[in-house]
Amino acid sequence: MADAKIRLYVDQPLGPGQSVAMSEDQALYLFAVMRRAVGDAVLLFNGRDGEWRAEVVEASKRRGVLVCRAQTRPLQVPPDLWLCFAPVKKAETVFIVEKAVELGVARLCPVQTDFTNSDRLNRDRMQANAREAAEQCGATLVPEVDALQPLDRMLAGWPEGRRILWCNEAEAGVATRLAGQPSGPWAILIGPEGGFSDRERARLAARPDVVQASLGPRILRAETAAVAALTLWQSTLGDWA
Repeated sequence: MADAKIRLYVDQPLGPGQSVAMSEDQALYLFAVMRRAVGDAVLLFNGRDGEWRAEVVEASKRRGVLVCRAQTRPLQVPPDLWLCFAPVKKAETVFIVEKAVELGVARLCPVQTDFTNSDRLNRDRMQANAREAAEQCGATLVPEVDALQPLDRMLAGWPEGRRILWCNEAEAGVATRLAGQPSGPWAILIGPEGGFSDRERARLAARPDVVQASLGPRILRAETAAVAALTLWQSTLGDWA
């Protein structure tokens, strides 16, 4: 069996000798685009059973069957970290989703703020982006992408015990604010291109579970802020520390 260089997410059980049927899109990608054939190896994961090396046993342009031969890695769960972000332009929103998966988040929570430019989000497309990012970066779990919801509604139903790192340029730096904080459940909140409104700032500042921090002396684009905040959190409280 040739070395496995392709990873695919499948929503099917994985285990020793388990047969896995490919969807039509997956079969087209594997056998028509990537030119894989019977006997070749592919890495599979489903977010539950870890990563498995599988062998192609049936192959055609519209269907295929793989059989799991050996587990290559157990399930690796990222830290209990959510990224709450206001959608921006389409390409930039895709960038945020992809990089969040690569950097390690457990959940993606799009929020509608007073200054959010877009009031629509294709959740299925964003979930597909997250899945593709997980396939590329070696993750064994695909973060769930929530439906877009107003910031006020999200805060009203916020779970007790989950801290929020609010990236507020008026405050001290992230490293200073996170020093000495417990790991536990966290979320990072990134605002839209126009920032948060005075009303939203007041509501966030009044919450005891909010930790305010700056991302430096320069104004960052929303997608840059997301990457910077995730990197700093991971290096201080996450699985990079």
